[in-house]
Amino acid sequence: MVESEDEGYVSKPIWEIYSNDSPKIVAHKFLRSTIFSSPMKNSVRPVFSLLLLIVVAATFGSRVAIKNGFGSVYGEVDYSEDSITPLDLPVFNSTLFKLAEIDVGAPKLRKEIEQLMEGNFGNSASLRTFATWRRFFNSGDIRARTSRGMPVNLRTPEFSKVWLKFRRCLSDWSSKKRFQPDIMEELVELVKVPIDEYHGLDFVGLSKKYSSCAVVGNSGILLSKEYGELIDSHEAVIRLNNARIETYQKNVGSKTSISFVNSNILHLCARRDNCFCHPYGINTPIVMYMCQPAQFLDYIVCNSSHKSPLIVTDPRFDMLCARIVKYYSLKRFADSSNKTLELWNSAHGGSMFHYSSGMQAVMLALGVCDRVSLFGFGKSTNAKHHYHTNQKAELSLHDYPAEYDFYRDLVERPHAIPFVPSKFKFPPVAIHR
Repeated sequence: MVESEDEGYVSKPIWEIYSNDSPKIVAHKFLRSTIFSSPMKNSVRPVFSLLLLIVVAATFGSRVAIKNGFGSVYGEVDYSEDSITPLDLPVFNSTLFKLAEIDVGAPKLRKEIEQLMEGNFGNSASLRTFATWRRFFNSGDIRARTSRGMPVNLRTPEFSKVWLKFRRCLSDWSSKKRFQPDIMEELVELVKVPIDEYHGLDFVGLSKKYSSCAVVGNSGILLSKEYGELIDSHEAVIRLNNARIETYQKNVGSKTSISFVNSNILHLCARRDNCFCHPYGINTPIVMYMCQPAQFLDYIVCNSSHKSPLIVTDPRFDMLCARIVKYYSLKRFADSSNKTLELWNSAHGGSMFHYSSGMQAVMLALGVCDRVSLFGFGKSTNAKHHYHTNQKAELSLHDYPAEYDFYRDLVERPHAIPFVPSKFKFPPVAIHR
């Protein structure tokens, strides 16, 4: 604890008092405070000063280690790349780091998964998902009740097979839902290899990354630029949530290599004949993340009719994205608000807070591409929220300004991205506004 000349002992540790300063500034401030101390305390100052300096050094060392891991799960620091020196390394706020690790929606999700595994569709969203498929599996033989009623009656052989696959997929997904930062190194194998195999590429090329990727966001700012040819010049083009390209080719291009969606989009597709979800053609692979575990039912049925790959993102990858976005959101909240961090949950929807589809698509590109270009990420007072709709309002469950801070760091100082192992080499990123 730090002693105050006027008020006795204050309640903040020294690393919190100087948390926004560099180690050199902390040392300078601290030495000044000890040099100009009152004479009556000189007898204890030398020993006390030495102890506090040790605490400061250890604290800053441990906070740097949180990111760069001296003996931690994040691996060792390599200073040979990008001319990074120890003084260039970011000092992460340990409080924000710990808060970002907390998933406030985890207990609710576990309970929902348990209910689904038992055949109880306990909320309206799950019931709607189930009801979508009642017509497909002879609705006369299938009944759905809430979790307070009877479990689902699985009478038809066709649905019994789907139900077994659903339980297996949900169980596997749930068991993998843990934090594992090295997942970035596995994205080529998890996503690009299945896509390359579908396209018939030989084995030699399967482990290679795309030479360049364009991630096309849906912001209305795209309408003020004609990026179409530039976007299509990339080896791979990733589009979001089935955004229209017809009549917008000069602004957004016409090429699509990967359609990145959330499972709510697939659920909408499930209402159509043959679960049609191919605005970019039936040969365009789809990568999606799960918003609700019940929507694995959509995935099971739709995947059986899809010609191209339909890939669910690894839940370890989902958790990494969630922590990164929450850290940036907490940091922005702390920097711009006089409120305590405990109020962040109520300000950002609590368990409903989530990364955007665009953010996770960018993270995917970082793992499977040698060079990444971002288009349509940002906003303007004169622009619509989506270039292809009339929507102007933003979704409250996302923190877009925090995600923009993340994109800025990708360009200017990628070594400052939290939770990603230092051994992971970020590709060059360019933002086209």
